[in-house]
Amino acid sequence: MPLCDFLFLHLDEVAVIDEIQLLRDPQRGWAWTRAFLGLIAEEIHVCGEAGCAELLQKICATTGESLEIRHYKRLTELSVEDRALGTLENVLPGDCIVCFSKNDIYAVSREIEARGKEVAVIYGGLPPGTKLAQAAKFNDINNSCKVMVATDAIGMGLNLSIRRIIFYSLIKPTMNEKGEKEMDTISVSAALQIAGRAGRYGTQWEEGFVTTFKAEDLSTLKNLLRSIPDPLTQAGLHPTADQIELYAYHLPNSTLSNLMDIFVSLSTVDDSLYFMCNTEDFKFLAEMIQHVPLPLRGRYVFCCAPINKRMPFVCSMFLKFARQYSRNEPMTFDWLMSHCGWPFVLPRTILDLVHLEAVFDVMDLYLWFSYRFMDLFPDARAVRDAQKELDDIIQQGVFQITKLLKNSETATSNNTPDEDSFEINQKRHHYLRAPRSGNAIRGRLTERLLAQGLLTPAMLQELKREWNEGPSRSTDSDDDDPKPKSRFRKRKNK
Repeated sequence: MPLCDFLFLHLDEVAVIDEIQLLRDPQRGWAWTRAFLGLIAEEIHVCGEAGCAELLQKICATTGESLEIRHYKRLTELSVEDRALGTLENVLPGDCIVCFSKNDIYAVSREIEARGKEVAVIYGGLPPGTKLAQAAKFNDINNSCKVMVATDAIGMGLNLSIRRIIFYSLIKPTMNEKGEKEMDTISVSAALQIAGRAGRYGTQWEEGFVTTFKAEDLSTLKNLLRSIPDPLTQAGLHPTADQIELYAYHLPNSTLSNLMDIFVSLSTVDDSLYFMCNTEDFKFLAEMIQHVPLPLRGRYVFCCAPINKRMPFVCSMFLKFARQYSRNEPMTFDWLMSHCGWPFVLPRTILDLVHLEAVFDVMDLYLWFSYRFMDLFPDARAVRDAQKELDDIIQQGVFQITKLLKNSETATSNNTPDEDSFEINQKRHHYLRAPRSGNAIRGRLTERLLAQGLLTPAMLQELKREWNEGPSRSTDSDDDDPKPKSRFRKRKNK
Protein backbone atom coordinates (compact mmCIF):
# COMPACT_ATOMS: atom_id res chain seq x y z
CA MET A 1 0.00 0.00 0.00
CA PRO A 2 1.46 3.31 -1.02
CA LEU A 3 2.48 5.82 1.74
CA CYS A 4 0.21 8.71 2.62
CA ASP A 5 0.20 12.17 1.05
CA PHE A 6 -0.98 15.32 2.76
CA LEU A 7 -3.09 18.34 1.82
CA PHE A 8 -2.88 21.73 3.50
CA LEU A 9 -6.29 23.36 3.24
CA HIS A 10 -6.99 25.80 6.07
CA LEU A 11 -5.96 26.88 9.54
CA ASP A 12 -6.76 24.46 12.35
CA GLU A 13 -6.15 24.73 16.06
CA VAL A 14 -4.64 21.24 16.30
CA ALA A 15 -3.31 18.80 13.70
CA VAL A 16 -2.01 15.25 14.29
CA ILE A 17 0.62 13.32 12.32
CA ASP A 18 1.11 9.66 13.20
CA GLU A 19 4.16 7.49 12.49
CA ILE A 20 6.40 10.54 12.15
CA GLN A 21 9.45 8.25 11.88
CA LEU A 22 8.39 7.61 8.28
CA LEU A 23 9.97 10.91 7.26
CA ARG A 24 13.13 8.81 6.88
CA ASP A 25 11.44 6.58 4.25
CA PRO A 26 13.66 6.66 1.14
CA GLN A 27 10.67 6.67 -1.24
CA ARG A 28 7.99 8.94 0.23
CA GLY A 29 9.49 10.33 3.43
CA TRP A 30 9.18 13.76 1.85
CA ALA A 31 5.38 13.59 2.37
CA TRP A 32 5.87 13.45 6.16
CA THR A 33 8.48 16.22 6.02
CA ARG A 34 6.12 18.45 4.05
CA ALA A 35 3.32 17.72 6.50
CA PHE A 36 5.46 18.54 9.52
CA LEU A 37 6.76 21.78 8.01
CA GLY A 38 3.70 22.80 6.02
CA LEU A 39 0.60 21.96 8.05
CA ILE A 40 -1.27 25.15 8.91
CA ALA A 41 -2.18 24.76 12.57
CA GLU A 42 -1.58 26.48 15.88
CA GLU A 43 -0.36 23.22 17.39
CA ILE A 44 0.83 19.99 15.76
CA HIS A 45 0.95 16.67 17.62
CA VAL A 46 3.26 14.05 16.13
CA CYS A 47 3.51 10.46 17.33
CA GLY A 48 6.33 8.03 16.64
CA GLU A 49 9.62 6.56 17.73
CA ALA A 50 11.60 8.22 20.48
CA GLY A 51 14.56 8.34 18.08
CA CYS A 52 12.83 11.13 16.15
CA ALA A 53 13.10 13.65 18.99
CA GLU A 54 16.52 15.13 18.30
CA LEU A 55 15.90 15.51 14.57
CA LEU A 56 12.52 17.19 15.14
CA GLN A 57 14.11 19.55 17.66
CA LYS A 58 16.74 20.59 15.12
CA ILE A 59 14.13 21.13 12.41
CA CYS A 60 11.99 23.24 14.77
CA ALA A 61 15.04 25.31 15.67
CA THR A 62 15.40 26.30 12.00
CA THR A 63 11.75 27.45 11.85
CA GLY A 64 11.69 29.27 15.16
CA GLU A 65 9.22 26.90 16.79
CA SER A 66 9.29 25.09 20.12
CA LEU A 67 8.98 21.35 20.69
CA GLU A 68 7.53 19.66 23.77
CA ILE A 69 8.39 15.97 24.17
CA ARG A 70 6.41 13.37 26.12
CA HIS A 71 7.47 9.73 26.46
CA TYR A 72 5.01 6.89 27.00
CA LYS A 73 5.92 3.48 28.39
CA ARG A 74 4.36 0.15 27.56
CA LEU A 75 1.78 -0.82 30.20
CA THR A 76 1.98 -4.61 29.82
CA GLU A 77 4.85 -7.11 29.82
CA LEU A 78 6.25 -8.55 26.60
CA SER A 79 8.33 -11.74 26.73
CA VAL A 80 10.40 -13.48 24.07
CA GLU A 81 9.80 -17.22 24.23
CA ASP A 82 12.74 -19.62 24.46
CA ARG A 83 11.42 -21.95 21.77
CA ALA A 84 10.38 -21.38 18.17
CA LEU A 85 6.95 -22.51 17.02
CA GLY A 86 8.46 -25.19 14.77
CA THR A 87 5.20 -26.38 13.22
CA LEU A 88 1.75 -24.95 12.59
CA GLU A 89 0.38 -27.76 14.75
CA ASN A 90 1.52 -25.65 17.72
CA VAL A 91 -0.58 -22.61 16.86
CA LEU A 92 -2.74 -21.47 19.80
CA PRO A 93 -5.72 -19.09 20.21
CA GLY A 94 -4.58 -15.47 20.11
CA ASP A 95 -1.61 -16.21 17.83
CA CYS A 96 -0.72 -13.95 14.90
CA ILE A 97 1.74 -15.31 12.34
CA VAL A 98 3.51 -12.46 10.55
CA CYS A 99 4.65 -13.06 6.97
CA PHE A 100 6.38 -10.70 4.57
CA SER A 101 4.92 -11.95 1.28
CA LYS A 102 1.45 -12.69 -0.04
CA ASN A 103 2.51 -16.17 -1.10
CA ASP A 104 3.45 -16.98 2.50
CA ILE A 105 0.13 -15.50 3.66
CA TYR A 106 -1.76 -17.80 1.30
CA ALA A 107 0.30 -20.91 2.13
CA VAL A 108 0.16 -20.47 5.92
CA SER A 109 -3.56 -19.62 5.91
CA ARG A 110 -4.41 -22.68 3.88
CA GLU A 111 -2.30 -24.99 6.03
CA ILE A 112 -3.84 -23.74 9.29
CA GLU A 113 -7.40 -24.03 7.96
CA ALA A 114 -6.57 -27.55 6.76
CA ARG A 115 -6.07 -28.32 10.46
CA GLY A 116 -9.63 -27.21 11.22
CA LYS A 117 -8.82 -23.73 12.57
CA GLU A 118 -10.45 -20.60 11.19
CA VAL A 119 -8.06 -17.82 10.16
CA ALA A 120 -8.31 -14.03 9.88
CA VAL A 121 -6.12 -12.49 7.18
CA ILE A 122 -4.71 -8.95 6.93
CA TYR A 123 -2.23 -7.58 4.41
CA GLY A 124 -1.45 -4.17 2.95
CA GLY A 125 -3.36 -4.55 -0.31
CA LEU A 126 -6.73 -5.01 1.40
CA PRO A 127 -9.21 -2.11 1.63
CA PRO A 128 -9.52 -0.46 5.06
CA GLY A 129 -13.02 -1.86 5.62
CA THR A 130 -11.85 -5.40 4.93
CA LYS A 131 -8.93 -5.02 7.35
CA LEU A 132 -11.28 -3.73 10.06
CA ALA A 133 -13.72 -6.58 9.43
CA GLN A 134 -10.95 -9.17 9.73
CA ALA A 135 -9.66 -7.45 12.88
CA ALA A 136 -13.17 -7.42 14.40
CA LYS A 137 -13.61 -11.12 13.66
CA PHE A 138 -10.30 -11.95 15.33
CA ASN A 139 -10.93 -9.68 18.34
CA ASP A 140 -14.42 -11.01 19.04
CA ILE A 141 -14.09 -13.47 21.94
CA ASN A 142 -17.35 -15.13 20.84
CA ASN A 143 -16.13 -15.72 17.29
CA SER A 144 -14.68 -19.09 16.30
CA CYS A 145 -11.73 -17.36 14.59
CA LYS A 146 -8.83 -17.36 17.05
CA VAL A 147 -5.78 -17.17 14.73
CA MET A 148 -4.52 -14.40 12.46
CA VAL A 149 -2.10 -14.49 9.54
CA ALA A 150 -0.88 -11.05 8.52
CA THR A 151 1.89 -8.96 7.05
CA ASP A 152 3.55 -6.08 8.88
CA ALA A 153 0.42 -4.08 7.96
CA ILE A 154 -0.76 -4.93 11.50
CA GLY A 155 2.02 -2.71 12.86
CA MET A 156 0.16 0.51 12.07
CA GLY A 157 -3.39 1.70 12.57
CA LEU A 158 -5.11 -1.45 13.87
CA ASN A 159 -6.07 -2.39 17.41
CA LEU A 160 -5.75 -6.16 17.73
CA SER A 161 -6.17 -8.55 20.63
CA ILE A 162 -3.03 -10.62 19.99
CA ARG A 163 -1.52 -12.90 22.63
CA ARG A 164 1.56 -14.00 20.69
CA ILE A 165 3.37 -12.71 17.60
CA ILE A 166 5.12 -15.39 15.53
CA PHE A 167 7.57 -14.22 12.87
CA TYR A 168 7.26 -16.69 10.00
CA SER A 169 10.49 -15.20 8.62
CA LEU A 170 12.81 -12.32 9.49
CA ILE A 171 13.72 -11.62 5.86
CA LYS A 172 11.74 -8.90 4.11
CA PRO A 173 11.96 -7.34 0.64
CA THR A 174 12.97 -3.69 0.94
CA MET A 175 13.85 -0.79 -1.35
CA ASN A 176 17.32 0.67 -0.97
CA GLU A 177 18.30 4.29 -1.46
CA LYS A 178 18.72 3.69 -5.21
CA GLY A 179 15.20 2.33 -5.54
CA GLU A 180 16.44 -1.25 -6.00
CA LYS A 181 14.69 -4.20 -4.39
CA GLU A 182 16.70 -6.10 -1.79
CA MET A 183 16.07 -8.98 0.59
CA ASP A 184 17.33 -8.22 4.08
CA THR A 185 16.69 -8.88 7.76
CA ILE A 186 14.00 -6.62 9.15
CA SER A 187 15.17 -3.52 10.97
CA VAL A 188 15.21 -3.09 14.75
CA SER A 189 12.43 -0.54 14.37
CA ALA A 190 10.22 -2.94 12.37
CA ALA A 191 10.84 -5.82 14.80
CA LEU A 192 9.87 -3.67 17.79
CA GLN A 193 6.84 -2.24 16.01
CA ILE A 194 5.46 -5.66 15.04
CA ALA A 195 6.34 -7.46 18.28
CA GLY A 196 4.68 -4.65 20.23
CA ARG A 197 1.28 -5.72 18.86
CA ALA A 198 1.24 -8.65 21.32
CA GLY A 199 -0.45 -8.23 24.70
CA ARG A 200 -1.54 -4.66 24.16
CA TYR A 201 -3.02 -2.81 27.12
CA GLY A 202 -6.81 -2.92 27.12
CA THR A 203 -7.10 -6.28 25.33
CA GLN A 204 -8.03 -9.63 26.83
CA TRP A 205 -4.33 -10.54 27.22
CA GLU A 206 -2.44 -9.19 30.24
CA GLU A 207 0.94 -10.23 28.83
CA GLY A 208 2.32 -10.52 25.31
CA PHE A 209 4.67 -13.09 23.84
CA VAL A 210 6.81 -13.19 20.72
CA THR A 211 8.74 -15.95 18.95
CA THR A 212 9.72 -17.17 15.49
CA PHE A 213 8.52 -20.01 13.32
CA LYS A 214 12.03 -21.29 12.58
CA ALA A 215 14.40 -22.17 15.38
CA GLU A 216 17.38 -20.66 13.56
CA ASP A 217 15.69 -17.22 13.58
CA LEU A 218 15.09 -17.03 17.33
CA SER A 219 18.52 -15.75 18.36
CA THR A 220 18.36 -13.07 15.66
CA LEU A 221 14.96 -11.94 16.91
CA LYS A 222 16.22 -11.72 20.49
CA ASN A 223 19.11 -9.55 19.36
CA LEU A 224 16.76 -7.28 17.42
CA LEU A 225 14.40 -6.81 20.35
CA ARG A 226 17.28 -6.08 22.74
CA SER A 227 18.54 -3.33 20.46
CA ILE A 228 17.57 0.33 20.35
CA PRO A 229 16.60 1.77 16.95
CA ASP A 230 19.15 4.13 15.43
CA PRO A 231 18.10 7.74 16.00
CA LEU A 232 16.78 9.55 12.93
CA THR A 233 19.32 11.98 11.54
CA GLN A 234 17.70 13.12 8.28
CA ALA A 235 14.25 13.84 6.87
CA GLY A 236 13.31 13.21 3.24
CA LEU A 237 12.91 15.97 0.67
CA HIS A 238 11.52 16.03 -2.88
CA PRO A 239 11.65 18.73 -5.58
CA THR A 240 8.57 20.96 -5.57
CA ALA A 241 6.55 21.88 -8.66
CA ASP A 242 7.86 25.45 -8.48
CA GLN A 243 11.47 24.26 -8.51
CA ILE A 244 10.88 21.97 -11.47
CA GLU A 245 9.10 24.77 -13.36
CA LEU A 246 12.13 27.01 -12.82
CA TYR A 247 14.42 24.38 -14.34
CA ALA A 248 11.96 23.85 -17.22
CA TYR A 249 12.08 27.57 -18.01
CA HIS A 250 15.82 27.31 -18.67
CA LEU A 251 15.63 23.81 -20.23
CA PRO A 252 12.39 23.92 -22.25
CA ASN A 253 13.16 20.81 -24.31
CA SER A 254 13.88 18.50 -21.38
CA THR A 255 11.41 15.85 -20.30
CA LEU A 256 10.10 15.84 -16.73
CA SER A 257 12.14 12.74 -15.97
CA ASN A 258 15.29 14.48 -17.22
CA LEU A 259 14.46 17.61 -15.24
CA MET A 260 14.25 15.52 -12.09
CA ASP A 261 17.64 13.96 -12.79
CA ILE A 262 19.19 17.36 -13.47
CA PHE A 263 17.67 18.86 -10.34
CA VAL A 264 18.85 16.01 -8.10
CA SER A 265 22.36 16.09 -9.57
CA LEU A 266 22.74 19.87 -9.19
CA SER A 267 20.91 20.48 -5.92
CA THR A 268 22.77 20.96 -2.65
CA VAL A 269 20.99 19.50 0.37
CA ASP A 270 21.69 20.39 3.99
CA ASP A 271 22.72 16.82 4.79
CA SER A 272 22.89 17.61 8.49
CA LEU A 273 19.08 17.53 8.49
CA TYR A 274 17.78 16.31 5.13
CA PHE A 275 18.32 13.88 2.27
CA MET A 276 16.87 13.72 -1.22
CA CYS A 277 14.30 10.95 -1.54
CA ASN A 278 14.59 8.43 -4.33
CA THR A 279 12.76 9.66 -7.44
CA GLU A 280 12.60 6.42 -9.45
CA ASP A 281 8.86 5.92 -8.90
CA PHE A 282 8.23 9.53 -9.92
CA LYS A 283 10.33 9.09 -13.05
CA PHE A 284 8.60 5.79 -13.87
CA LEU A 285 5.26 7.59 -14.01
CA ALA A 286 6.79 10.54 -15.85
CA GLU A 287 8.11 8.28 -18.59
CA MET A 288 4.80 6.41 -18.80
CA ILE A 289 2.88 9.60 -19.64
CA GLN A 290 5.65 11.48 -21.44
CA HIS A 291 3.85 11.14 -24.80
CA VAL A 292 0.61 12.57 -23.33
CA PRO A 293 0.38 16.37 -23.86
CA LEU A 294 0.05 17.85 -20.38
CA PRO A 295 1.00 21.18 -18.78
CA LEU A 296 4.13 20.80 -16.67
CA ARG A 297 2.45 21.42 -13.32
CA GLY A 298 -0.33 18.96 -14.11
CA ARG A 299 2.25 16.41 -15.23
CA TYR A 300 4.14 16.92 -11.97
CA VAL A 301 0.99 16.31 -9.88
CA PHE A 302 0.21 13.15 -11.86
CA CYS A 303 3.69 11.81 -11.18
CA CYS A 304 3.30 12.37 -7.43
CA ALA A 305 0.34 9.97 -7.37
CA PRO A 306 0.83 7.20 -4.77
CA ILE A 307 0.41 4.11 -6.93
CA ASN A 308 1.99 0.67 -6.95
CA LYS A 309 3.85 0.46 -10.25
CA ARG A 310 3.87 -3.35 -10.01
CA MET A 311 0.09 -3.45 -10.55
CA PRO A 312 -0.56 -3.46 -14.32
CA PHE A 313 -4.27 -2.59 -14.12
CA VAL A 314 -3.58 0.43 -11.88
CA CYS A 315 -0.84 1.62 -14.25
CA SER A 316 -3.08 1.27 -17.29
CA MET A 317 -5.86 3.26 -15.59
CA PHE A 318 -3.34 5.90 -14.53
CA LEU A 319 -2.46 6.29 -18.21
CA LYS A 320 -6.15 6.57 -19.14
CA PHE A 321 -6.63 9.26 -16.47
CA ALA A 322 -3.74 11.24 -17.98
CA ARG A 323 -5.17 10.99 -21.52
CA GLN A 324 -8.62 12.10 -20.41
CA TYR A 325 -7.09 14.98 -18.47
CA SER A 326 -5.07 16.07 -21.51
CA ARG A 327 -8.28 16.24 -23.55
CA ASN A 328 -10.00 18.20 -20.75
CA GLU A 329 -12.71 15.52 -20.61
CA PRO A 330 -14.25 14.90 -17.16
CA MET A 331 -13.86 11.39 -15.76
CA THR A 332 -17.39 10.69 -14.65
CA PHE A 333 -18.59 7.85 -12.49
CA ASP A 334 -20.01 6.06 -15.53
CA TRP A 335 -16.71 6.43 -17.39
CA LEU A 336 -14.76 5.01 -14.47
CA MET A 337 -17.14 2.11 -13.89
CA SER A 338 -17.06 1.17 -17.57
CA HIS A 339 -13.31 0.64 -17.26
CA CYS A 340 -13.46 -1.15 -13.89
CA GLY A 341 -15.91 -3.90 -14.75
CA TRP A 342 -18.87 -2.68 -12.68
CA PRO A 343 -21.14 -4.24 -11.42
CA PHE A 344 -18.67 -6.27 -9.38
CA VAL A 345 -19.06 -9.99 -8.73
CA LEU A 346 -17.70 -12.22 -5.99
CA PRO A 347 -14.18 -13.50 -6.71
CA ARG A 348 -13.87 -17.17 -7.64
CA THR A 349 -10.07 -17.39 -7.50
CA ILE A 350 -7.16 -15.60 -5.88
CA LEU A 351 -6.48 -13.86 -9.20
CA ASP A 352 -10.02 -12.47 -9.14
CA LEU A 353 -9.43 -11.21 -5.60
CA VAL A 354 -6.14 -9.56 -6.58
CA HIS A 355 -7.88 -7.86 -9.50
CA LEU A 356 -10.64 -6.50 -7.24
CA GLU A 357 -7.96 -5.14 -4.91
CA ALA A 358 -6.42 -3.38 -7.92
CA VAL A 359 -9.82 -1.92 -8.85
CA PHE A 360 -10.15 -0.60 -5.30
CA ASP A 361 -6.72 1.04 -5.68
CA VAL A 362 -7.87 2.65 -8.93
CA MET A 363 -10.83 4.15 -7.07
CA ASP A 364 -8.43 5.41 -4.40
CA LEU A 365 -6.39 6.98 -7.19
CA TYR A 366 -9.51 8.65 -8.57
CA LEU A 367 -10.28 10.12 -5.15
CA TRP A 368 -6.67 11.30 -4.79
CA PHE A 369 -7.00 13.16 -8.09
CA SER A 370 -10.44 14.50 -7.14
CA TYR A 371 -8.84 16.58 -4.36
CA ARG A 372 -6.50 18.17 -6.88
CA PHE A 373 -8.58 18.38 -10.08
CA MET A 374 -12.17 18.64 -8.85
CA ASP A 375 -13.62 19.72 -12.21
CA LEU A 376 -12.22 16.73 -14.12
CA PHE A 377 -12.80 14.16 -11.35
CA PRO A 378 -16.27 15.34 -10.34
CA ASP A 379 -17.95 12.20 -8.95
CA ALA A 380 -15.97 11.54 -5.78
CA ARG A 381 -19.08 10.85 -3.68
CA ALA A 382 -20.41 8.22 -6.10
CA VAL A 383 -16.97 6.60 -6.31
CA ARG A 384 -16.80 6.40 -2.49
CA ASP A 385 -20.17 4.66 -2.47
CA ALA A 386 -18.95 2.18 -5.10
CA GLN A 387 -15.81 1.63 -3.04
CA LYS A 388 -17.92 0.61 -0.05
CA GLU A 389 -19.75 -1.90 -2.24
CA LEU A 390 -16.45 -3.25 -3.56
CA ASP A 391 -15.02 -3.39 -0.03
CA ASP A 392 -17.93 -5.62 1.02
CA ILE A 393 -17.28 -7.95 -1.93
CA ILE A 394 -13.56 -8.16 -1.15
CA GLN A 395 -14.43 -8.91 2.48
CA GLN A 396 -16.52 -11.87 1.38
CA GLY A 397 -13.63 -13.07 -0.79
CA VAL A 398 -11.12 -12.85 2.07
CA PHE A 399 -13.50 -14.69 4.43
CA GLN A 400 -13.30 -17.67 2.06
CA ILE A 401 -9.68 -17.29 1.02
CA THR A 402 -8.92 -21.01 1.31
CA LYS A 403 -11.73 -21.78 -1.14
CA LEU A 404 -10.29 -19.21 -3.57
CA LEU A 405 -6.89 -20.86 -3.29
CA LYS A 406 -8.38 -24.27 -4.10
CA ASN A 407 -10.30 -22.83 -7.06
CA SER A 408 -7.10 -21.23 -8.34
CA GLU A 409 -5.60 -24.67 -8.86
CA THR A 410 -8.36 -25.76 -11.24
CA ALA A 411 -9.64 -22.54 -12.78
CA THR A 412 -8.24 -19.46 -14.46
CA SER A 413 -9.46 -15.93 -14.02
CA ASN A 414 -10.83 -13.90 -16.90
CA ASN A 415 -10.75 -10.66 -14.95
CA THR A 416 -7.08 -10.15 -14.12
CA PRO A 417 -4.86 -8.56 -16.75
CA ASP A 418 -1.88 -10.65 -17.71
CA GLU A 419 1.19 -9.01 -16.13
CA ASP A 420 3.53 -10.51 -18.72
CA SER A 421 1.49 -9.15 -21.61
CA PHE A 422 1.40 -5.75 -19.91
CA GLU A 423 5.19 -5.70 -19.61
CA ILE A 424 5.59 -6.85 -23.21
CA ASN A 425 3.28 -4.08 -24.41
CA GLN A 426 5.26 -1.56 -22.37
CA LYS A 427 8.52 -2.76 -23.96
CA ARG A 428 6.97 -2.64 -27.39
CA HIS A 429 5.61 0.85 -26.71
CA HIS A 430 9.04 2.13 -25.62
CA TYR A 431 10.69 0.53 -28.64
CA LEU A 432 8.25 1.97 -31.16
CA ARG A 433 8.71 5.44 -29.68
CA ALA A 434 12.51 5.21 -29.43
CA PRO A 435 14.65 6.92 -32.12
CA ARG A 436 16.14 4.48 -34.62
CA SER A 437 19.19 4.74 -36.83
CA GLY A 438 18.59 4.61 -40.55
CA ASN A 439 20.49 1.38 -41.10
CA ALA A 440 19.12 -0.56 -38.12
CA ILE A 441 18.54 -4.25 -38.61
CA ARG A 442 14.95 -4.81 -39.73
CA GLY A 443 12.76 -7.72 -40.65
CA ARG A 444 9.67 -9.59 -39.57
CA LEU A 445 11.56 -11.83 -37.11
CA THR A 446 13.27 -8.83 -35.50
CA GLU A 447 10.03 -6.91 -35.13
CA ARG A 448 8.32 -9.97 -33.67
CA LEU A 449 11.07 -10.55 -31.10
CA LEU A 450 10.98 -6.88 -30.13
CA ALA A 451 7.19 -6.93 -29.78
CA GLN A 452 7.37 -10.01 -27.58
CA GLY A 453 9.98 -8.44 -25.33
CA LEU A 454 12.53 -11.16 -26.15
CA LEU A 455 14.84 -8.67 -27.83
CA THR A 456 15.51 -5.13 -26.65
CA PRO A 457 16.75 -2.15 -28.69
CA ALA A 458 20.06 -2.34 -26.80
CA MET A 459 20.48 -6.01 -27.74
CA LEU A 460 19.61 -5.10 -31.32
CA GLN A 461 22.38 -2.50 -31.42
CA GLU A 462 24.84 -5.02 -30.01
CA LEU A 463 23.88 -7.53 -32.72
CA LYS A 464 24.36 -4.82 -35.34
CA ARG A 465 27.86 -4.00 -34.05
CA GLU A 466 28.85 -7.67 -34.03
CA TRP A 467 27.51 -8.13 -37.55
CA ASN A 468 29.41 -5.08 -38.88
CA GLU A 469 32.67 -6.14 -37.21
CA GLY A 470 32.49 -9.52 -38.92
CA PRO A 471 33.98 -12.89 -37.92
CA SER A 472 37.29 -11.35 -36.82
CA ARG A 473 35.61 -10.34 -33.57
CA SER A 474 36.35 -12.86 -30.83
CA THR A 475 33.26 -14.52 -29.41
CA ASP A 476 35.08 -15.87 -26.36
CA SER A 477 33.96 -14.34 -23.11
CA ASP A 478 33.94 -14.93 -19.38
CA ASP A 479 30.20 -14.75 -19.07
CA ASP A 480 30.00 -17.90 -17.64
CA ASP A 481 5.76 -1.94 20.94
CA PRO A 482 8.17 -3.05 23.60
CA LYS A 483 9.67 0.16 22.42
CA PRO A 484 8.55 3.37 24.03
CA LYS A 485 6.11 5.45 22.01
CA SER A 486 6.72 9.17 21.99
CA ARG A 487 4.53 12.11 21.26
CA PHE A 488 5.83 15.49 20.29
CA ARG A 489 3.99 18.78 20.23
CA LYS A 490 5.09 21.64 18.04
CA ARG A 491 3.83 25.13 18.82
CA LYS A 492 4.08 28.22 16.73
CA ASN A 493 5.85 30.98 18.64
CA LYS A 494 3.80 34.12 18.72
